Amino acid sequence: MGSWDPEKGSKGKKKKTDSSYECEKPWIPWLLPTIVLANIIIFVLMMYTNNCPKNNKRSKGKCVARYLGRFSFQPSKENPLFGPSSNTMDKWGALHWSKVVHGKQGWRFITCLWLHGGLIHLFANVLSFFFIGIRHEQQFGYVRVGVIYLLSGFGGSILSSLFMQHTTTVGASGALFGLIGAICSEFLTNWTIYTYKVTAVITFIAIIVLNLAVGVLPHIDNFANIGGFFTGFLLGFVLLFRPQSGWIKPQHRPAGAAVIPKHKPYQYVFCVIAVLLLIVGFGMGLFLVFKGENGNKHCSWCHHLTCAPTSKWPCGY
Repeated sequence: MGSWDPEKGSKGKKKKTDSSYECEKPWIPWLLPTIVLANIIIFVLMMYTNNCPKNNKRSKGKCVARYLGRFSFQPSKENPLFGPSSNTMDKWGALHWSKVVHGKQGWRFITCLWLHGGLIHLFANVLSFFFIGIRHEQQFGYVRVGVIYLLSGFGGSILSSLFMQHTTTVGASGALFGLIGAICSEFLTNWTIYTYKVTAVITFIAIIVLNLAVGVLPHIDNFANIGGFFTGFLLGFVLLFRPQSGWIKPQHRPAGAAVIPKHKPYQYVFCVIAVLLLIVGFGMGLFLVFKGENGNKHCSWCHHLTCAPTSKWPCGY
C-alpha cells in the first residue's frame, strides 16, 4: 500500500527540494507493541490461573498438552482454540451481558478487549497488529491510533451485548477491526495520495476474511468484530484525513502558482456525517443494551455470523 513517504511525497515521486510539500515525519510505534505484549502476558497469566489439570477433573475430555502442567489447555470439545475455560475468562473480565447490565459491571466492555480465547485467537490478532496496526501508528501517531483502538473496541462490545446476551466472549478483535475499518476510510478520504490502490484493497480483504473466519469458532465474537469495524470506519473519516496531493504550504508557494485547497470538500462532509453517526450509534446502542433488547429477535439468522456449530463444539445460541 502506498504511503506518505518523507523522501518521495504522496505519489511516490521525488518531492521538491524546497520542501514545499507537506509531509509527515514517521512516529516511533510503541503503543501497539505494548498492547501486544500486554495481551501475551495476560494470556499467560490467565492460563496459569486456569490450571486445567486441577480444575478439569469433573469435565469430559482430557487437558490438551498436559506436559505443560497448569498451563495446559482445556479439552478441545470445550475450547478448540487451545485456551482456558469459560469460567476462567469470566473471572478475568470477559464480556457477558447480564453481568454488565444486572451486575453493573460496565468495565467488562473494555476488559474483554485484553483477553483471548486461545493461542489461535491470540496468534491471529498479533499477526494483524504487526501487519496493519503498527504501520499506521507510524503514520498517524499513538494518540489517534489509541483513540480508534479503544473506541472501536467499545463499539464492538456494545453490538456484542445486543446479540450475544447468553454467551461469554473475549477478544481484541473488535478493536483490531476498528483499526482495519479506520484504514479503509482513511484510504477512501485520502484516495489521491495513494499509489498502490489494488495492493491495499487486496490486503484489507485478506485480513478481514482471516479474522472473520476465525470468528466463527467458540469464544470469539464476530459481532464485536463487525461493531468495531464500523466504529473504526467512521472514526477514520474524523481522525485520519490528510492534506491532498499537490497541496503546498503558503510560505513555500512560488509566485503565481495555483492555489490548491488543503482538503477536499468531501473530506469535511464525510467527517461531519461520521461524527453524527457515531453519536447516534453509541447513544442508541447503549440505550438498547441497558433496556435489555435482544438483537436476535429482529434477525433470525444473525447468530450464525459468530459461531458455526459442529459435532466438536456447541455454540450455545
